[in-house]
Amino acid sequence: MAPTPRFGSVPEVREGLRTVDYLADEGIAGVVYLADRLGKPVLIEGPAGTGKTELGKSVASMTGSRLIRLQCYEGLDESKALYEWNYKKQLLRIQAQRVAEEDGAAANWHDIEEDIFSEEFLLTRPLLEAIRADEPVVLLVDEVDRVEVETEALLLEVLSDYQVSIPELGTVSAHQIPLVFLTSNNTRELSEALKRRCLYLHIDYPDLEREKEIVLARVPGISEHLADQIVRIVRSLRTLELKKHPSISETLDWARTLLLLGLEGIDADQAKATLHILLKYQSDIAKATKELTVAEPA
Repeated sequence: MAPTPRFGSVPEVREGLRTVDYLADEGIAGVVYLADRLGKPVLIEGPAGTGKTELGKSVASMTGSRLIRLQCYEGLDESKALYEWNYKKQLLRIQAQRVAEEDGAAANWHDIEEDIFSEEFLLTRPLLEAIRADEPVVLLVDEVDRVEVETEALLLEVLSDYQVSIPELGTVSAHQIPLVFLTSNNTRELSEALKRRCLYLHIDYPDLEREKEIVLARVPGISEHLADQIVRIVRSLRTLELKKHPSISETLDWARTLLLLGLEGIDADQAKATLHILLKYQSDIAKATKELTVAEPA
């Protein structure tokens, strides 16, 4: 099945993302454009909090597509990712038939079996939901590196042919190819088979000017001076050996906090007093506080 193009050019993708406040560089916009034209999933890797998940959400928003999200976790299996049968409802149907038999109604197990394994008793999960959708869909498979190899194999089956085999119902094929984004924080190495089926995109922390643009776009009312100070301090913190470097979303939270406090500029004391917005480990806060103290005289 050939995909129906959503975008006419790479600049169109970039401008479209900008309209929903996602400031993509040429590389990000190019991969999204190719994914749309080739009908291939995008595997996005990079540090936590660099906008990987937000890219999938933003593409859905800019195209007016329905966003279907599968949040991955250890222990995720077929029944939570693909589909399962409504066992309670099936049991009620069987019990109702037994009551009917007691009242003299003829029993036909074949009819009952066909009934309880019909659409009425099927519980669809995100992967099957995306395959069956009639409207344009963006499927976001978040933190795919958290699932076991067996579940990864299930993803391969679905993303290879965009179809699902349900033994009791047959093969369900996609009516239209969804745009698929898989994100990974590199907690484990993904299989070569999965990587082969995807376009690859690495999203790192943005450079100073782009992060400043992001702050100005996502935090209404902030001054250019304060935005510049914020991103410079955040970039300096990312050079330290911390357990967790501040993400873009934490940069935005910090910016909103400082704006809420009515600050037009920020000094070392104010930065130290609000570091808990940026950093989530006490050891990181202590290290950053020491660094800010050292840097203060300059």
